[in-house]
Amino acid sequence: MEDNLNQMKVWVSSALGILTGFWGWMGWLAVVWVVCMVLDYVTGSMAAVKAGEWSSKVAREGIWHKAGMVFIVVLMALADVLLGIVLDKLPVINIPFSGIICPVVLVWYILTEIGSSAENAMAMGAPLPAFVLKALKKAKDLTEKAGDSICEDNEEAGRDDG
Repeated sequence: MEDNLNQMKVWVSSALGILTGFWGWMGWLAVVWVVCMVLDYVTGSMAAVKAGEWSSKVAREGIWHKAGMVFIVVLMALADVLLGIVLDKLPVINIPFSGIICPVVLVWYILTEIGSSAENAMAMGAPLPAFVLKALKKAKDLTEKAGDSICEDNEEAGRDDG
């Protein structure tokens, strides 16, 4: 039995190592986001069933909402790739940031999904300390400010006043 457990640990560790090598840290960020989206959809459906308000139309709208988010993340990843190519191949264009748009968007979406799932769980009757929702909102606001500062700071740096 213990040999089977150790063998399973080796396989899981190897698989996670391979995936990390393939995806890197941003791949795991995307995995966390997908898990959070699924949890939000499930908890939202459960809360609606508990309240007697479940509707297939509303459920479909939720799926469309999630699909739109997937497209946004793909577009932001493409924007990061484009900016990386521009920085590498066109040094005459000065873009002082690259590879940061998609991760910031993913973190913002993850925090949104966690907050929504927590609200859904509360609607099902689970208690949650008030500071948790405040902390999630603060983290989401700080993430948005970080994203804004990428552009604001670089607009100032990129100006040619001479």
